[in-house]
Amino acid sequence: MLDFTAIDFETANKYANSACSLAAVTMNDDRCVKEGYTLIRPPFMVFDSGNIQIHGITPDQVAHKPKFDALWDRIRPHLEGRILVAHYAVFDTRVLRSLLKTYHLEKPQASYACTVEISRRVWPDLPNHKLDTVAGHLGYSFHHHQALDDARACAYIVLKAAEIVGASSMEELLKATHLKLKTL
Repeated sequence: MLDFTAIDFETANKYANSACSLAAVTMNDDRCVKEGYTLIRPPFMVFDSGNIQIHGITPDQVAHKPKFDALWDRIRPHLEGRILVAHYAVFDTRVLRSLLKTYHLEKPQASYACTVEISRRVWPDLPNHKLDTVAGHLGYSFHHHQALDDARACAYIVLKAAEIVGASSMEELLKATHLKLKTL
């Protein structure tokens, strides 16, 4: 079965632990079985104007939201034992690891794959492999840099890539694209 959880973080500034939103979309086969989105108050309320311009999240919007550690008990069960996917997973997994370290939280048992890497193998002739480029190529429209929309787009890319290579599981998709799961 094609089971995975697509995740996306948005950050307040250049620091990895400055997450200000998180979305997760859990897929079982080709069905979305759960999705969630939350705003997060970063540990330090320092927002770069460039980040605000990208995602539109302002300090006022998160000032009274919970910090990541207060949300972790609700988030962790959706990541534990799952294959996580993210578009440019290096970024999202770095954010997650940094938050876990900042708040001294136990890391979930999870592995991950990157849809940038997958898309480069499945659609090598695209001019680039940015999320909006790949999704646009697939005819999928969404609100870029809104975490839930980005996570949904990422999940869609996985489903389409699996369809094209004839994979019925994440393991088969990665094998067909000569990629490996990475440990969180």
